[in-house]
Amino acid sequence: MAGLIVGWLAASPAVRAGDASAGADVFKSECAECHAVKEGRNKKGPSLFGIVGRQSGSIADYNYSDALKQAQWTWTQDKLHWYLSQPAKTANPGTKMKYDGLTDAKQLDDLLSYLSSVH
Repeated sequence: MAGLIVGWLAASPAVRAGDASAGADVFKSECAECHAVKEGRNKKGPSLFGIVGRQSGSIADYNYSDALKQAQWTWTQDKLHWYLSQPAKTANPGTKMKYDGLTDAKQLDDLLSYLSSVH
């Protein structure tokens, strides 16, 4: 039985244990210049309302780069962690996003918890 549970946990997507209220502060300092979390409010970048679980390049009234439209990613916490932990142009060559990445693991987990709560 324990082997089944261990196998199930290994197959489950990672749940990041960040602090959503601290993540709101990270969002303000790292993301808010270009992104909003209000539904339908695009800035330089698309709204991040409901980003976790959403298909990349899928907001109809935002003009995404061809690189992001063609990526066909689903923005899971794992995919967002991977994407945001490095320069955007490394993660998605051809993107319009100008971001150098967030290398502080705690801040990144906090940010992802916050983004997961915005829906």
